[in-house]
Amino acid sequence: MDAVYDYRLPSPALREYVRTLQIVGCSFPSSMAVLPVKSYWPRAENSLAFYPKDPEKHEYGFSGNLLDKPRSTLNGQYSIVTNRHVGRDFMVFQVQFQPGALFRLTGIPVSELTNSFIDAETVFSAEINRVNERLSYARHYMEMIPVVENFLFYLVSRAKRKPQRPVDKISHLLLQHPSVVSLDRLADQACLSQRQFYRQFVEREGVSPKLYTRIARFENAMKLKNSRPALDWLSVAIELGYYDYQHLVRDFKEFTQLTPNAFFEADTRSPERVFGVTET
Repeated sequence: MDAVYDYRLPSPALREYVRTLQIVGCSFPSSMAVLPVKSYWPRAENSLAFYPKDPEKHEYGFSGNLLDKPRSTLNGQYSIVTNRHVGRDFMVFQVQFQPGALFRLTGIPVSELTNSFIDAETVFSAEINRVNERLSYARHYMEMIPVVENFLFYLVSRAKRKPQRPVDKISHLLLQHPSVVSLDRLADQACLSQRQFYRQFVEREGVSPKLYTRIARFENAMKLKNSRPALDWLSVAIELGYYDYQHLVRDFKEFTQLTPNAFFEADTRSPERVFGVTET
């Protein structure tokens, strides 16, 4: 068995638009009859993902209905768990965008992608088709990085007319410090009316400011628990500013359909765990 788990910053010139480049690969032997499944919890993110090896199958929640993913996808903001069924020789190269960047780069209202993905070739056509072809021929994942970054530089060069707005900066602040903040205050900081701020936020992030904040805090809860598995859920809730333990349970049931312990157990069966890696 072999694995790659590489999270890295993009080139400095891309960091206004891209948070991280996430490269995850898992190669399983033919003797392994049942492959592990990644229960992918909601995160405050929009992304572009490439699948240069065996494809991934996508399951909304625990429905049992598996959808084939194309070679590259644009992914909106999720507020529900998705189960990712990997191939035997699997790799995903995911570009995690900064808040508001997917809208700035494509002009697509991110609200149209909420809890869904689309084939990136339907948006970028010939350009991304060439990227997919080059990635499929790469001998090592390090060879893929300049291929993807050159494509991102191409997107940035097209998008200079779409500057960052105050609402994007507030989204970034909420991402770093998810807490309960009134819509009045957020709109005031963006120099917008409540209605304007809400509309722009949903257009650029895909969900409301309140839901975005809850997702960001939930993501932090999962990463904290993974990094300190002996920590009980009440302590996790207190450390991350939940009103009480029941509010944490409410978010788990809404976002994953499971209790905290049940979902944490599902996460321990993720592909990276086979290789001793924990997502934190």
